[in-house]
Amino acid sequence: MADGAIVIKKIKKGGHGGHHGGAWKVAYADFVTAMMAFFLLMWLINTTTPEQKRGIADYFAPQSIAETVSGAGGILGGRVMGEDSAKAGGAASVFQKNSPTSPATPTKSTETGTAHGGATDANGAGSGGAADGSGTASNQDGDFAHAAEAIHQAIQDNPDIAMLSKQVMIENTPQGLRIQLVDQDGRPMFQQGTSELMPYAKKLLAAIGNIVDGLPNRVSISGHTDSKAFEGPGGVTNWELSAARANAARALLASGGLSQDRIYEVAGKAGSEPLLPEDPNASANRRLSIVLLREAPPVPPGHAL
Repeated sequence: MADGAIVIKKIKKGGHGGHHGGAWKVAYADFVTAMMAFFLLMWLINTTTPEQKRGIADYFAPQSIAETVSGAGGILGGRVMGEDSAKAGGAASVFQKNSPTSPATPTKSTETGTAHGGATDANGAGSGGAADGSGTASNQDGDFAHAAEAIHQAIQDNPDIAMLSKQVMIENTPQGLRIQLVDQDGRPMFQQGTSELMPYAKKLLAAIGNIVDGLPNRVSISGHTDSKAFEGPGGVTNWELSAARANAARALLASGGLSQDRIYEVAGKAGSEPLLPEDPNASANRRLSIVLLREAPPVPPGHAL
């Protein structure tokens, strides 16, 4: 080697951290992001109200194609409403309007023998003409169908009450169009043990009242409780409680424009007509029932009653 020659030595350093030097930073950033999202979620859960939580849950719940409320996740929870629920007697009436004509319903000879509220002669025949009433009955069924559809649509279009759609049962019965507002576990229509409507129940009842007000039929309102023993201040029982709840619904409908002349009766039925006879203590038995009564056909001029 010549004197003054420049020698360059390349030294390769050992170790295991060369190409892994920044990987831990990515993993740490992911961890911090996940923790931030977790704490943000916990904060949101802590600050939302129970009604908001239920609304969020209902928003993400799968929607059924059918409009029925039966099935494992509905009001009836897969159980069948028994015949006894529609025929059980007993009511504490707090208000009744006696009108010259009574709502006529089809005769059921195997059950009652005469139509409820209709007059019969000595041979058991109805006083009205069946042939003349067929067109009226058909018209009323059409009006009831339109009213039911309008109620469903009004509920769906209102975000404040859309989550209550599964708690509204509407059916066309021999008595008339029956609209039931049914309690669900965690979402009652009234404050416990009182006749004070929940805020969302007031909005629901007001929306239904707007549709009911557009029809001429008289209205029957009844309150129902479950069969659990109840005794409130002053010895109030389920009878007084159910009657007070029905009257509270009447007052709200009246404040929304429903004429007092349209009110046929207001009654409290306690637990005498359970929606679920096989489970008399079920929350679904606590409900409001609003019936648009099927009206009798007009009497022809000169026809003697």
